[in-house]
Amino acid sequence: MKKTLVLLLTSLGLVVFSSCEKDEDPVPKTKTELLTQLTWKFGAATVGGTDVSASLPTCQKDNIMTFTTAGTGTVDEGLTKCNAGDPQTNPFTWSFATNETVLNISTILFTGGSNTFNIVALNEAQLVVSQTITVGGTPQNAVVTFLH
Repeated sequence: MKKTLVLLLTSLGLVVFSSCEKDEDPVPKTKTELLTQLTWKFGAATVGGTDVSASLPTCQKDNIMTFTTAGTGTVDEGLTKCNAGDPQTNPFTWSFATNETVLNISTILFTGGSNTFNIVALNEAQLVVSQTITVGGTPQNAVVTFLH
């Protein structure tokens, strides 16, 4: 009986002490992990602070971007293509610059844009990038949000 009681108390003590251990905080994901974990779709766009999402052609807004950890990726044209003769997917390469605050993509994603984006936000749910574009001869800040 004493052995059973000692065994029971020892087991109970182990359970109590192990349940009191503090859970370690998860290691935050790197920007590469955040960028490459899922595909990205258009969410919204502003130019000069004005929402221009509705004025962008559907053929650009339905594109799906996939980034790989190897620094490559693809843009899938989605359900609608801007030009029927275009391939369904287009490959690109990408890299970070300036302490991972700039995203360089080897292809132009939007008419009038460039292939260099400042990263405004990159997290589990969204990628927000900005760049200066010229509209009617006037440079303006364009901000594009992509979502999973």
